[in-house]
Amino acid sequence: MVVGVLKEIKLAEKRVCMTPAGVDQMVKHGHTVLVEVNAGVGSGFSNESYLAAGAEIVATPEEIFERADMVMHVKEIQPSEYKLLRKGQIVFTYLHLAADLEQAEALMASKCVAIAYETVQTADGKLPLLQPMSEVAGRMAIQEGARFLEMPQGGNGVLLGGVPGVAPGKVVVIGGGIVGTNAAKVAAGTGADVTILDMNIERLRYLDDILPANCKTIVSNPYVLLEELKQADLVIGAVLVAGAKAPKLVTREMIAQMKKGAVMVDVAIDQGGCFETSKPTTHAEPVFDVEGVIQYCVANMPGAVARTSTLALTNATLPYALALADKGWVKALEEDKALAKGLNILDGEIVFAPVKEALCVA
Repeated sequence: MVVGVLKEIKLAEKRVCMTPAGVDQMVKHGHTVLVEVNAGVGSGFSNESYLAAGAEIVATPEEIFERADMVMHVKEIQPSEYKLLRKGQIVFTYLHLAADLEQAEALMASKCVAIAYETVQTADGKLPLLQPMSEVAGRMAIQEGARFLEMPQGGNGVLLGGVPGVAPGKVVVIGGGIVGTNAAKVAAGTGADVTILDMNIERLRYLDDILPANCKTIVSNPYVLLEELKQADLVIGAVLVAGAKAPKLVTREMIAQMKKGAVMVDVAIDQGGCFETSKPTTHAEPVFDVEGVIQYCVANMPGAVARTSTLALTNATLPYALALADKGWVKALEEDKALAKGLNILDGEIVFAPVKEALCVA
């Protein structure tokens, strides 16, 4: 199979979907790998390193789309690429279609085979291709939130860990999944006063066992959530429904009752966000003001730590990419039920039910 590794073109996105080590594996399996020039530079991988691994360096994305049987990205297909897609071509990347009707319509029109990283799901409910980026984003959420709590950034001037004689900052994490757990770990590590809310009592029991004493667990409901928000210096939105739009758990009315200069980080923004007021932002302009509260909604947070993110992501994606290349998508999906759940669009139709429901497509 001819596999195309595209350069990321989303603003401030420096990750790459395959490392030279991945190219080496693909080539050893008998496949041809086309790498767009400078695709890996942002993550520390030179064109020469890809050539040494057996790749062919290609000057334009147009050539990759024309020649490749399977094209790979990290982020979703961008508008400038829609017209380059073709019937039967495998697209393997993060798609996040539940909040992106325009992209979904373009993928359907092309009649490509669109397989989304974020909906690949194992029998035990785990999301193996979303997990590494969720780990990165969860940890980054605290790092970014702490930065915007500083007064020069517009925050209320609270140091999360406090100092002797001064109370630490209050961090509220909404959601006890991978993002929330990693956010809580990092926040607790700073010395902050951390509360993590979730509706799953069994998950909270687990988190209560593994997290340090300065991290409390509370069963979430609207009343409790509002009381926690009122006290919060930093709020992390970490709610996920696999492949579907995130539920809007925090309303503008709730935000209006928070401390002025508090910070909210919506890690669910790729799926539409879990705050009513959320809208996608970029690394260049990451925040906006809502009722005196700073809201951070960068849709590709892990792109800011591209080296770490690329290595974490490609460790997870390479086995699936190899299976698609070795077997073709039909056999690969037949033999791997987890990978089969990644299929979002086929023959011009949305075939993943949560995306169809989110986009109200018949």
